[in-house]
Amino acid sequence: MKKVTIISSFLMLLVAGVVMASAVAAAFRWVETEHNFGQIKQGKPVTAEFAFTNTGEAPLVISKAYGSCGCTGVDYPKEPIMPGAKGIIKATFNAAAKGAFNKTVTIESNAETGFTTLNIKGEVTE
Repeated sequence: MKKVTIISSFLMLLVAGVVMASAVAAAFRWVETEHNFGQIKQGKPVTAEFAFTNTGEAPLVISKAYGSCGCTGVDYPKEPIMPGAKGIIKATFNAAAKGAFNKTVTIESNAETGFTTLNIKGEVTE
């Protein structure tokens, strides 16, 4: 009987901890998650800026941000974004090859969703 009480108490504490941890989280609110460059000239890199606000109750920490290929560079805040503060993620596309493109930028963070995907697209012309 004593073992059952100890195990039950442990499980209830574990569940309470998970509920409390999920209640205090960081959260992205994006101005936009997709950018269309339209037609751009070949050989001229272009940059999209994705603005966001941390609408959560905890500091937002971006652990990693990367493009879907080597043609997309990503610049992101390395310091925690405090609740209510704003930040910008910059995605630079190297317009080397002609034709239409549709690339993604993946953001890994401590936000509620964990992963966020941003999109850039357009068409490279001569």
